[in-house]
Amino acid sequence: MNFELSEEQQLIQDSVQRFVQDNYELEARQKLAAGKQGFSSEHWSTMAELGWLGLTLPEDEGGFGGSQIDTMLIMEQFGKGLVLEPYLASVVLGARAVSLGGTAETKAAVLPGVVDGSLQLACGYAEEQAGFDLHNVVTRARPEGEEYVLNGVKGMVQNAATASHLVISARTSGGQSDRNGITLFLVDAGLDGVSVKGFPTVDGLQAAEVKLDNVRVGAQQVLGTLDQGYELLLQIAIDGILAISAEAVGAMEVLYKDTVAYTSEREQFDHPLADFQVLQHRMVDMFMEYEQCKSLLYRATLEVVQNGADALRTVHALKHFVGKVGVMIGESAVQLHGGMGMTEELRIGHYFKRLLVIDAQFGNSDYHLQQFAA
Repeated sequence: MNFELSEEQQLIQDSVQRFVQDNYELEARQKLAAGKQGFSSEHWSTMAELGWLGLTLPEDEGGFGGSQIDTMLIMEQFGKGLVLEPYLASVVLGARAVSLGGTAETKAAVLPGVVDGSLQLACGYAEEQAGFDLHNVVTRARPEGEEYVLNGVKGMVQNAATASHLVISARTSGGQSDRNGITLFLVDAGLDGVSVKGFPTVDGLQAAEVKLDNVRVGAQQVLGTLDQGYELLLQIAIDGILAISAEAVGAMEVLYKDTVAYTSEREQFDHPLADFQVLQHRMVDMFMEYEQCKSLLYRATLEVVQNGADALRTVHALKHFVGKVGVMIGESAVQLHGGMGMTEELRIGHYFKRLLVIDAQFGNSDYHLQQFAA
């Protein structure tokens, strides 16, 4: 396979890399994370101006016609800085759902605002009883005339507190765990009956619990086909898995490089720690596992872009491996830094926490191993 980037892709990667280097020192990130909305509106506007928010949308929808490869390039660099802006929630999940399933009127009303940064989206798919199953849905949408009335609760909705619109999965027919009978709706966050309770997550990002109490939406707000929303939701989740896996790969690179640098400087018994063979072996293991993750990320992304027959199975393998390796590299980095690795002042612990959260998003390592085997 040819892994060389095109000239345009190299420019994208370089611009994102410069943005992260200029804006995401640890102290600057901590200040943003402690703020009211948890990220920078100025950074979000900059992303819009640089075209990142519309990069993967089709050209006839105001975007640049990119693919999951472009998302991978952006998210890997975001992972190196632990970027806080809601790119995953708004662009990778929300805008993708509208692009794939929205009517022409819905796309025209929403997507230009996403591209220019004036609108943000969030995707509510997880429920308390569901575990990691996308099809375990008890939120209900019952038809009333030309409208649907939504009732239910969605948990861990990333960046919902700042979103203008929510993509919500609801059951329109069938039993609790049936794959058929799920429908996706685009819900205006300002409608009566929508309650959003935001909170910070352990990795410094923002999430929310979204309650829907007799929320009325028009039939034109249905995304995709009625009762067939599971397949659309699965497509969105696959894009989300590829995106956070790329972010994880970026975070792993920082962890192993920081560890190599620290052990080269820190002396014990008149020798740098890096001189001790057992620690050299540990760092080689960290590097090799990171490289395997990166290779599997490339393979999974290319298979999805090319609609490969085994794409879903490879995505399951990737998510399993990212979760397993992320924990291994994170633990090794913390251990080799000693007590310093646990402090808030050193960035090692922040990257490890993000990797632990990534493992839990869209199904953890064990869940995807089971899906891979099945």
